[in-house]
Amino acid sequence: MACDLTLGRKEPCKDVVGGLKSVYFVNFGDLGTVTRANDEITNMTGNSGSLTAFKYELKGANSFEQSITASTDNGTAFFEQTLSLTLRKLSKEDHKEIKLLTYGRPHVAVEDYNGNVFMMGLEHGAEVTGGTIATGTSMGDLSGYTLTLTAMEREPANFMDSDTKDIDFPFSVADYAGLDGTVTITLGTNS
Repeated sequence: MACDLTLGRKEPCKDVVGGLKSVYFVNFGDLGTVTRANDEITNMTGNSGSLTAFKYELKGANSFEQSITASTDNGTAFFEQTLSLTLRKLSKEDHKEIKLLTYGRPHVAVEDYNGNVFMMGLEHGAEVTGGTIATGTSMGDLSGYTLTLTAMEREPANFMDSDTKDIDFPFSVADYAGLDGTVTITLGTNS
């Protein structure tokens, strides 16, 4: 049967930390053909071998969680992926990008502090389902954006191949043979 277990699990060492390092937004459909094996993305083609990802560096209270929803009565199961982001500082340029992010449904690569990268919204994309644009009340309050993105998928967010930590990480031409053209990681210019 396809749903029989294949491995046990030992109690792991205490050598991991929580938190997110960065996220990469890719416009919906731009990943091209994606090949998966053993819950890992093993290849992607991008559009005509090229790919553009928009990197957002993170610090502070950010999280990525996946909730399992299963119904014995209906025989269904799905995974709700939730990304909570806090982006400090308001700017005219960020306002425009937050608006576009809210209107779209991007794929999101989520990088944690343990070197793991997960692809959120691989099949259906991720939707901005809430957030705030806040100036704060007191001098020490957040002046910036909070965003909640949600995706519902048939499988948990797949790990991305992250063996090669080169300039295109995590969308490396060395890791994904299908990306034989240009890989562009765009980082904003906030000061």
